[in-house]
Order: sequence, then structure tokens, then C-alpha cells
Amino acid sequence: MDTQKTVVVALGGNAIYRQNEDGSIHQQFANTRKSMEGVADILELGHRVIVTHGNGPQVGNYLIRVEHAGDVVPLVPLGVIVADLQGGIGYMIVQCLQNVLLRRKVKSPVACVITQVLVDKDDPSMSNPTKFVGPFYTEERAREIMNERDWNIKKDSNRGWRRVVPSPNPLSIIEKDLVERLLQEGRVVVAAGGGGIPVYQEEDGWLEGVDGVIDKDLSSAVLGCNIGADDLLIMTGVEKVAINFGKPDEQQLDRLTVSEAQRYFDEGHFPAGSMGPKIRAAIRFLKGGGKRVVITSIEHSAAAARGEAGTLIVND
Repeated sequence: MDTQKTVVVALGGNAIYRQNEDGSIHQQFANTRKSMEGVADILELGHRVIVTHGNGPQVGNYLIRVEHAGDVVPLVPLGVIVADLQGGIGYMIVQCLQNVLLRRKVKSPVACVITQVLVDKDDPSMSNPTKFVGPFYTEERAREIMNERDWNIKKDSNRGWRRVVPSPNPLSIIEKDLVERLLQEGRVVVAAGGGGIPVYQEEDGWLEGVDGVIDKDLSSAVLGCNIGADDLLIMTGVEKVAINFGKPDEQQLDRLTVSEAQRYFDEGHFPAGSMGPKIRAAIRFLKGGGKRVVITSIEHSAAAARGEAGTLIVND
């Protein structure tokens, strides 16, 4: 067995919410329980583990509820929604992992940290938001909402109009010292859920929330760098990264260096809506001091931690 490492496990949306399901809490708990088997496998290898997760489908559903209740109760800001979902999804992950570890007779306390992520209030995305969130509207309803709420709403392909919000670059994790202390005390930590709550800092240190969302893989990379993690495991819906994806000459990749990953990214092999953020996160983590990144499916998480599955990305 390898010497003890600190491993960030970044769970993709399919770990909790499957595309072919309606997303009921019962289904989300069932999916989370299955996903935690892989996390428990990594713990049994003797490593310290941080679990991060996405919240894309859940944010959309939350915003639909807010929209329908808007005439009855006050609207909820997006930053508060991200915080609410950190608590709710964190609860599912903590309970499911506790139960899996109990069954395996593994003693590893689990804690969820509501996590704020520092961003630049002058980040370019603040003035040019592009991240689609929430329900679709007709053009007529979209223009009404823009007048009523001062939202930015744009056409999302041919499916309708949707709200767009900033997605600023994560700079640092506010609670990084707390996360590191919990790890040192032998706890599994769930943190940076949904990319974390974006905040900026005034000159006097005062924190203010930002109505936006942060990419969870980038936040996972930043968290890993902040605490000196060794490995970043990015769990997604495929076993390996591929170039020419979906084409006759598709090629799955077993190993990449940072420079190779950057070259393929620049050549357009990794689109923004799929593998692109994961490759960007991998490059950022490794340039920030991380030792290796593995991108694979949740079913191969333990093998990935051993270096036996997925696409391995390392420094040059």
C-alpha cells in the first residue's frame, strides 16, 4: 500500500443525480449510497479524504421552486441557495458514508463544512455573466422578469430563455485551515459543495456574497492546493478521457502530462460543457503543487487511487 496521502475526491453530478431519473430525494439517497462505496474503498487504503460535489441539477430545481413561490415568500439569493444545498447534499453524503463505514467496521468520523470561496469582485464574469441556471422561460416572460428583478436572461440555444449568472474564478477557500485541521484529526471532510459559495473581500476584511456559481472541479483543485493534497480524483460519467470524442478516430488516454493536456485543450478536444473544466482543474492542481490527477468514473474510484484505472495526469 502507498504511504498515506491526502486525496480530494470530486464527485460528478451522476454520483447523486442520474439523468434518466426524476431526481427525487429517495433516488438521490440511493445514488449517494452507491457512490460512497468508492469513497470508502479509498479510505480503506489508508488515505485522508476530502469529498467535494456538484449541485447543478439541484440548483435548477431549487430555482424553479423559488420562481413558483415568488408571489408568496421573498426570493432567495443564489449564494444562499448554494449554501442551502451544501447543507442538504452534505447531509446526504455524510449520512450515507457514515452508514457504509459502519457496515465495513471502519472508524472515520465524517464532517461537512459549509464553504465560502474567495473570488475577485472585478472578475470579468461579473460584468459578462454566461452561466445558465434555473428554468426556461418564453421570451415574453423573460423580458418581464428582467424588468422586475434586474436579472440577466439570455436565449439558451433553441430551448428557450434562461437566467445567466457570473461564474468567477476561485482564488482561495476561506475555511481551508478548518478543513486541514479536521483532516489532521482523522475526519473525512465534505467541503466546497457545488463549487462553494462565492464571496469577495473588502479592504477591511469584510466578506460579501456574490450572486453566482463556481465550477466545482476548479474549486476542488484550489482546495487541494490550499491544503497541500497529493491527489485529485475527478469522478465523472466516463472511465477515461478521450480525444476526438464521439468520432471514428476517438482515442482513450491512459496518461497525460500537463503540457499534453494543455495542448489537447487548446486544440479544442475538451469542450467547456463537458471535459474542459476537468482538464483545467487538473492543470491548475498540478501546477499548484499537486502530485497527480486521475479522471475516471465513480465505479473505478478505488482502482484509480491505486493507479490502476482512469486517465492519469502528471507534471512534466
